Amino acid sequence: MRKAIAVLAAALMLAIVVQFFLAGSGAFDTAPHDEAFRPHRALGYLIVLLALVTTVTTALARVPGRLIGMAGLLAGLGVAQPLIAALAKAFGDTGDTTTAGRLVFGLHAVNALIMMGVAGRILRQAREPSYSSASTVQAADADARAAGTATGTAQ
Repeated sequence: MRKAIAVLAAALMLAIVVQFFLAGSGAFDTAPHDEAFRPHRALGYLIVLLALVTTVTTALARVPGRLIGMAGLLAGLGVAQPLIAALAKAFGDTGDTTTAGRLVFGLHAVNALIMMGVAGRILRQAREPSYSSASTVQAADADARAAGTATGTAQ
């Protein structure tokens, strides 16, 4: 199941990279604003759906709570993206954006960078050996060392 989580996290990272590309190409497109950003917006909703699937998958996989929490954080950050855009537009007057609107909209890109970092962390943790297996091996090693030391001093 960890392999599925890793694949989902990698797909999210790739989708976020493509999302940055679509935002850049939409910003320099000569088409009307809504038309230029249509692919960016569509992929954004797909990213939120993928983040929700990742969250459900981590919960069903019974992985450590920290990994489930990070997947939930990723979904929450994805949901925040259109809210940030709507808030930035609320600062504008008749299609013009104000300085405050541009500053708030800058948070949209910062949030996307945070999403990329969280997705990378999920991918890294999903690829690590199981926490329970690792702690069991470490505990067994510690017990063996303690038993060896106790045996060595008794002789």
